[in-house]
Amino acid sequence: MFDTPDFDTLAGEVAVATAHDVERALKCPRLGRRELAALLSPAAEPFLEAMAARSAALTSQRFGRVIQLYAPLYVSNLCANRCVYCGFSAENRIERRVLSLAEAEAEAMLLHRRGFNHLLLVSGEAPGVVGVEYLEALALRLRDRFAAISIEVQPLSTADYARLFHAGITGVAVYQETYNREVYRQMHLAGPKRDYDFRLATPARGAEAGLREVGIGFLLGLSDWRAEGLAVGLHLAWLRKAFWRTALTVSFPRMRPASGDFEPPRAVGERELSQLLFALRIFDPDVGLLLSTREDPRYRDGMLGLGPTRYSAGSCTAPGGYAEPDAAGEQFSVGDHRSIDEVSAAIRAKGLDPVRKDWDAVFQQDEAA
Repeated sequence: MFDTPDFDTLAGEVAVATAHDVERALKCPRLGRRELAALLSPAAEPFLEAMAARSAALTSQRFGRVIQLYAPLYVSNLCANRCVYCGFSAENRIERRVLSLAEAEAEAMLLHRRGFNHLLLVSGEAPGVVGVEYLEALALRLRDRFAAISIEVQPLSTADYARLFHAGITGVAVYQETYNREVYRQMHLAGPKRDYDFRLATPARGAEAGLREVGIGFLLGLSDWRAEGLAVGLHLAWLRKAFWRTALTVSFPRMRPASGDFEPPRAVGERELSQLLFALRIFDPDVGLLLSTREDPRYRDGMLGLGPTRYSAGSCTAPGGYAEPDAAGEQFSVGDHRSIDEVSAAIRAKGLDPVRKDWDAVFQQDEAA
């Protein structure tokens, strides 16, 4: 199983990289650990334009001119964990709600009518309320109406992921939050999420269960983003080798304002986020890169064609928030409030094609039938 290398060692590998190392990495046809460290290093900052150009070329080569759109559907904000950075933390006094299956289905169909065919089911980590039975029942209601349904919930067992896959769940996203074990301990004060190693092994369990897609990432702002970037790249490479049939994605969630007034100890700027994204694209040309509505429209529009392959649109992070726009209890405030049509127009203005349906997945389902 994958084990995170010592975090100080990762930070040291990034820190010692030189401009010569960066130039060599940009010319290297296939990058390894040393080359990724170079592209994440301070020495790579003057090469950001060159990194963007190579990232854009690789993205076009592997993914064409397509940007896939998706929407998150929050079914619950109950959580058993005390995470100091999260609006859903059990200690925060927010309005709590769990959508009934009928309410969740209605929210999903509202998104379907708006043009979404890729759905991400999200909840706080409260398995006694939103457990496998709930997710299975909801998936059975939705699977014939959406091309792809992924989940971002509490870590599950391999057997549970296999059960959900059979019900129609196609993918799982789970962020390690931070690969720095000491910071992880400081940020997770109570609850099942305190188990670093169980969470770290979750993507592998999802892949073992047969899920078509597995997504990983870390929260930008909790620790040194450069060392975190090297850690997530090594995790990605391990998953790529161990589960070569599984599609892999990486997300880039920068900390946003949320209940609890948490201030990120290591704030990450847009140039730094861009460097991280370009480095991972060059490191793994086939990985899907997600840029969510945490970012504002200006930045998201500027990154079109340079590396990201998937955008969320029209997002709400409160349960029931699509039918009730003033619903309370959001996880964090979004930065891009545009509708799917507005985001699609911005994508087309860049000469790209916003795709709302996964034709390959539909073809596979038809073939299986």
